[in-house]
Amino acid sequence: MTDLQQPIRGTQGADIVGPRNPAVEAQNPDIFLPPATDNGGIPNLKFPFAMAHNRLEDGGWAREVTQREMGSLKELAIVNMRLPPGVVREMHWHKEAEWAYVLKGRVRFYIIDDQRRTLIEDLEPGDLWLAPAGFPHAIQGLEEGTEFVLVFNDGNFSENQTLLVTELFAHTPREVLAKNFGVPVEAFDGIPAAEKYIFRQPVPPPLDEVRAALGAVEFTDKYVFRASKIAPTPYPGGATTVVDSKTFEVTNLAALFIDLEPGGMREIHWHPDADEIQYYISGKARMTVFDAVSNARTFDFVAGDVGYVPKTLAHYIENIGDEPVRVLNVFHTGEYRDVSLNNWLALTPKHLVKGHLDVGDPLMSSLRASRQPVVKG
Repeated sequence: MTDLQQPIRGTQGADIVGPRNPAVEAQNPDIFLPPATDNGGIPNLKFPFAMAHNRLEDGGWAREVTQREMGSLKELAIVNMRLPPGVVREMHWHKEAEWAYVLKGRVRFYIIDDQRRTLIEDLEPGDLWLAPAGFPHAIQGLEEGTEFVLVFNDGNFSENQTLLVTELFAHTPREVLAKNFGVPVEAFDGIPAAEKYIFRQPVPPPLDEVRAALGAVEFTDKYVFRASKIAPTPYPGGATTVVDSKTFEVTNLAALFIDLEPGGMREIHWHPDADEIQYYISGKARMTVFDAVSNARTFDFVAGDVGYVPKTLAHYIENIGDEPVRVLNVFHTGEYRDVSLNNWLALTPKHLVKGHLDVGDPLMSSLRASRQPVVKG
């Protein structure tokens, strides 16, 4: 026990003499021993997918972080799902919009919109799709299978409460189904009595073959975005990519992909009009979130963790490891916006800034009015 870190800073704190969980402490050093600048009572803004209940189904799995897991999630929730080759996420629709990012493998996405247009597209890592609320869709793993994350525009969303085609059939009187489709009641003798949700199927035929088999339908590609083909904008210390309604017309959730070199940092900033959910894809990072009345709290993140920042709260994301950090940020708005602390000070008369902060030329001469969301360590 004597070799373990203790929550002591100078004359503050004391050693732990009771039971402890060293593994959790090691993953959260800035909670166990907070920076001296932390203060007040900001709620928890971190939840690892590793602690989320994993729903195991026939050939795949799904887990979610919602307001149930992290009370701070008001506007957004996130799901992580794995579909091996051929495995299908059942045909369904949502009361919320579904925004998706492909992490690994290749996936086939199917959707029908309100204009009776059909979309069938194969996507690869880094690509996106958007299923507007009420639009029926399905997801299927291709030859190598797939894993992806889904973001929904309601913190109370649950992937376990979607509207499923199997349940619609199971809970509609069969004479009504027969009248609706113009077939005998016996045509429905084999329908499932309960949901399938995730289930095994053969790997689907090639895309052109599947489209041709549908005949003369109107196809669209407007609900997918090939973000994997977009070059990020480089900056000293890393790079960023924005995908919002300016480039992906149908989306009502904006996204910022951030790549940070070791020591690099997403500069101090805030978002004036939208909550932000974060999914950490690689590396080790820390983030301090600042709120009014001297409230500040610092969190540590690794791959697979989920972070959250309510609108208007100042924060940064810093790479504190020796490997690149990649983090996905999704916002409860169709158009991405942020306010930079550096830009704010640079665009304010110098005498006013000096009068507030009691600083001199070293800081004042370094301020910049140009956009640079990532800075070098």
